[in-house]
Amino acid sequence: MPMSIPVIDIAPFLAGDPIGTRAVARQWAAAFETIGFATIVGHGVPDELGDRLHREARRFFELPMVEKRRNAPEGEQRAQGYVAMGVESVGRTYGPNGSPPPADLCESLTFTYLDWERRVPDNAFDRSIFRPNIWPAEPPDLRRLVEGYFNQVHHLAKTLMEISALALELPDGYFGPYYDRMISLLRLVRYPDQPVEPLPGQLRYGAHTDYTGFTILRQDDAPGGLQVEMPDGGWIDVATVPGSFVINTGDLLSRWTNGRWKSNVHRVVNPPRHLTGSTERLSIVLFTGPNNDALIECLPTCRDSANPAKDAPIRCWDHLMAKLRASMPELRV
Repeated sequence: MPMSIPVIDIAPFLAGDPIGTRAVARQWAAAFETIGFATIVGHGVPDELGDRLHREARRFFELPMVEKRRNAPEGEQRAQGYVAMGVESVGRTYGPNGSPPPADLCESLTFTYLDWERRVPDNAFDRSIFRPNIWPAEPPDLRRLVEGYFNQVHHLAKTLMEISALALELPDGYFGPYYDRMISLLRLVRYPDQPVEPLPGQLRYGAHTDYTGFTILRQDDAPGGLQVEMPDGGWIDVATVPGSFVINTGDLLSRWTNGRWKSNVHRVVNPPRHLTGSTERLSIVLFTGPNNDALIECLPTCRDSANPAKDAPIRCWDHLMAKLRASMPELRV
């Protein structure tokens, strides 16, 4: 039977049903041990909230370029603010060395550490790296909607780590100390229409793996979408399920589990050239991960004498910066 992206209803876990909770954990473990992706439903995040943010984000990307560029960090690139097309190439972080792949056919607006904006970081390391977000003046409701959406999905991210602890045979609350100052990057990504033929090998988002913990994606159903690589080298589409989120494992989480959970290669493909209507696509993505200063070493349930730890411990921040600088070589922090 061909491999597919499993759909997992996490409502029984949220409800605290003992039998349902164990069933969710088994499905969770199976998904990330095999394909590294799952589509979740029953998560409790209002779909209308994502719809409103989607509409307001489109209004931002429809602004003239001069207005959008006002929201780019002046004189530098950061993992914050507006990034125009032609800057980022996530394919640089994955694949063989050689000529860098063409730039990705997307533009983005990213907000980092939104929870830190509501409270001064009480950790010296966090204070040393914190930079306030760049908030667009237009459209006027964007900030309110970003913060409202973030509140909901940030809570969901912590729930996913609770499911993960059970799936990995770890004690309840195991990941809590690692995630009390959780990495969070909320990115709005627009993939515009393509009136001009892309360059050879150029995609909306090149083949790559994500960097740290779980990615929580809200995708729309426009043509030219997300694909995941199969063990045989082929690709399958990630279907859009109404009211769902697509979850995938990042490299650091895979490393933490000693490779037990797969950080799988994925890409966003171009729409077919024969289509005549709009193929514009917009995704809302929350990238998550452990505290920046967390030391990540193989989990105790993922190693034994026959399967020792494959990687040395690494600080989360160091891992993340190496990945970001590979995708945007001019990045400054």
